[in-house]
Amino acid sequence: MKRTLRSMWSAIALALVIPGAALAPATAAPPAPVVYDALGDSYGSGYGVPPYLECGRSDAAYAVQIDGRMRIALDDFVACSGATTTSLRATQLDALDEDTDLVTVSIGGNDILWAYAVVSCVGTSDEQCAAGIAQTRHMITDVLPGLLDDTYTEIRAAAPDAHVVVTGYPRLFSPEFGDYLHASPSEQQAMNDGADLLNAVIAEAAAAHGFQFVDVTKRFVGHGLNSDDPWILGVGDPGLFHPNAAGYEAYAAAVTAAINPRDLRR
Repeated sequence: MKRTLRSMWSAIALALVIPGAALAPATAAPPAPVVYDALGDSYGSGYGVPPYLECGRSDAAYAVQIDGRMRIALDDFVACSGATTTSLRATQLDALDEDTDLVTVSIGGNDILWAYAVVSCVGTSDEQCAAGIAQTRHMITDVLPGLLDDTYTEIRAAAPDAHVVVTGYPRLFSPEFGDYLHASPSEQQAMNDGADLLNAVIAEAAAAHGFQFVDVTKRFVGHGLNSDDPWILGVGDPGLFHPNAAGYEAYAAAVTAAINPRDLRR
């Protein structure tokens, strides 16, 4: 589809600048669209806000929301619920090529079994919660960096001229609102600390590859799943531990605010 976008825009630009009438003033060609491909996991696909297309893709996804902003033209939306770094490399990189101008990617949470750690704190004992968090922190520090390095290397190879934006993950809890099921405020804080560690590792890997990291943590402050105004879906919702519509709007706002239009110029 990229070549179709570029060919169409080139034809429009050419039609505007060739002399069609002797008296018609010269018209500057409009700027070309920014060809945008969106990769990632459920946080990139918009999972949590139905209805869904294939792979849990939703119109609430930040990729869909930023389509049309700053000349951005969403070309391939291939983020998929449940994706890991391995499955992303196997199934999503075909969306990229030398015509890709902008890439967003949200990945890493499923590689460290983050959801299992959260479930162990919300629904089981203190001991299982502590063990789940410890295991996840080990995965974040000892396993994830290598997986991200491989993934980011392949993204750059597939889209050599693109500006790549890597999005982080929000803290799930607002401990100031008290217990959430079996999770005490201190356990909630421990899980939030794990999210901070995850974001730090992702940000470091992104920087090493020259990618831009977008942190959404501050935008979700006071909107944890146990707050009075949650932007994270809680127990009882099929989209458990994912943003709701307001949460994805916060993602779209964060990405839009972070991107400098000059970075999108070839």
